[in-house]
Amino acid sequence: MLAGYVQRDMMGDALDIFEKMPARDVAAWTTLISGYAKREDGCERALDLFGCMRRSSEVLPNEFTLDCVIRICARLRVLYPGKVVHGLCIKDGFDLDNSVGGALIGFYCDCDAIDDAKRVYESMGREACLNVTNSLIGGFISTGRIEEAELVFYELRETNPMSYNLMIKGYAMNGQFEKSKRLFEEMSPKNLTSLNTMISAYSKNGELGEALKLFDKTKGERNSVTWNSMMSGYILNGQHKEALKLYVTMRRLSVDYSRSTFSVLFRACSCLGSFQQGQLLHAHLTKTPFQANVYVGTALVDFYSKCGRLADAQRSFISIFSPNVAAWTALINGYAYHGLGSEAISLFRSMLVQGIVPNAATFVGILSACSHAGLVGEGLRIFQSMERCYKVTPTIEHYTCVVDLLGRSGHVKEAEKFIIQMPIEADGVIWGALLNASWFWKDMEVGERAAEKLFSLDPNPISTFVILSNMYAMLGRWGQKTILRKRLQSLELRKDPGCSWIELNNNIHLFSVEDKTHPYSDVIYATVEHITATINSIIPFTCLYSSNGG
Repeated sequence: MLAGYVQRDMMGDALDIFEKMPARDVAAWTTLISGYAKREDGCERALDLFGCMRRSSEVLPNEFTLDCVIRICARLRVLYPGKVVHGLCIKDGFDLDNSVGGALIGFYCDCDAIDDAKRVYESMGREACLNVTNSLIGGFISTGRIEEAELVFYELRETNPMSYNLMIKGYAMNGQFEKSKRLFEEMSPKNLTSLNTMISAYSKNGELGEALKLFDKTKGERNSVTWNSMMSGYILNGQHKEALKLYVTMRRLSVDYSRSTFSVLFRACSCLGSFQQGQLLHAHLTKTPFQANVYVGTALVDFYSKCGRLADAQRSFISIFSPNVAAWTALINGYAYHGLGSEAISLFRSMLVQGIVPNAATFVGILSACSHAGLVGEGLRIFQSMERCYKVTPTIEHYTCVVDLLGRSGHVKEAEKFIIQMPIEADGVIWGALLNASWFWKDMEVGERAAEKLFSLDPNPISTFVILSNMYAMLGRWGQKTILRKRLQSLELRKDPGCSWIELNNNIHLFSVEDKTHPYSDVIYATVEHITATINSIIPFTCLYSSNGG
């Protein structure tokens, strides 16, 4: 009865039966724990039950219990409790069991403790089966250690399609596409997973046509991963509308969704700025079990933030079960992007209180928020804490944020000094941020030095010519402005025109200056001319009416 209730996800009834049992053996405890572990929001409850099992002293956990609990710790990414369970595995002699060993390696990889995963593998020696080895290869690949993954792969006495698929994916992720292609050609036989992996590899390399050929080959055996891989491929190559069209086809064919389906499509809606499409997709999401999923929820937060719907982003964040650092960062970025620095910092502090450790992306978001809100002291304190408190080494993006922070608040010379003292070489974006700050605060001396650096990096940067020219005009140095403008004209460079778009009836309409490609461009221009003529006829009358004291 207990197993039957668990199979049907009737966990309330399962718990009632469990509590009524006169004697509960290890199978009963393991069945209940595994039932909660299968739920999106059940892992913490499952871990609590394991604690109750140990305290009750009724039974000792077996290899199946420990395997299940290790995988729970991996999903929750809780390193210390997982290490405790690892200790129990060693104590009870289950650490050499292949299933438990594979679970331990997966757990340490998920918790970014890849060296611990390597030690588990080495301790198993010849006992490690191919699936355990594949777990380690996957861990190396997920942490970017492709050379170590390659070493383990080529030492294998036997391989299976999973070994090949992992390496194909690893090479593609690390930009070694030719190696991906060669391995794929060597594979025999090729299963659906192999084709799905290669669709992603071709897409990452910009070979969308080849990816489509493989997608067509899978007709009749496609699964949700195949569809998701092709939709991701379209998005990676900037064809967001095609991804949404593919989703419509997928729905028409009644293909099962996965959490990745929604994560991928919310990203497409974010890139398109399509609020109506995203809302429609959100309505579909509410009918699935994925709404509380952290990956889907994070994509939804990002989508609403980019559409300027911060209240919706906040609600989506609250609906996530156990938000991780990516979810917190998405919401912080939303507030930062819309200039709500104080709110972003408040969120950052709440995140730290919850015990979530910030990563490099979080610091880019929070430093950007401080920059937009003019919170110089707070921003510098956060920057200084990165390496000292959180072991995050600042990258060029973090240094750019600090330069922008100092420059926006008028500390232009301090920003220049900061650039000179940086341990890494400044790029055009950093010098451009300094030039913009110099223009805003009328610091010609620093502005000229920043422009010199930009000219050394790129001899013909249009924006540098324009900003420097405007600075000369602002300070009345007309001779130098004229020289610069003539130099710019001689290069015959053209600035890319700005564009705007509007969403109407689930379609995105794009417009730029003097653009005549829109099918209704004649009607649009005629309407604009009519409105302009009407305004021009009203303005003189309004001025006259005001001058008479009306």
